[in-house]
Amino acid sequence: MDQPGNAAAAPASQGAGPSIITQEMVLEALKPVVDPEIHVGVVDLGLVYGVDIEDCGRKLTVRMTLTSYMCPYGPMLMSQVQEVIRGLPGVIEARVALVWEPPWDPRTMASEEAKDTLGIW
Repeated sequence: MDQPGNAAAAPASQGAGPSIITQEMVLEALKPVVDPEIHVGVVDLGLVYGVDIEDCGRKLTVRMTLTSYMCPYGPMLMSQVQEVIRGLPGVIEARVALVWEPPWDPRTMASEEAKDTLGIW
């Protein structure tokens, strides 16, 4: 899951108590995280590949990629994603795992709205 040197992990503050967190809830919470270069959210771009939920939602790992290996906003985006999931109720551990497989392809991974914004038809 994590690739050495590519994952950011930090303990999160204690939440209000255990709750049932779903992948859909995490993705909804991440929608406001926007790539500042493209001006489209990381969820709509298809950069979030999945969410691993452990310990009844107390431990979350978001698997995500970037638009390119040299994305200048990569560290900032990963930090923002981590802050969002850290703030979800009951989460005590929040991790972001940067992955490169499969390679990001906006033609197949981005939402229809994102494709319109990017001019992909």
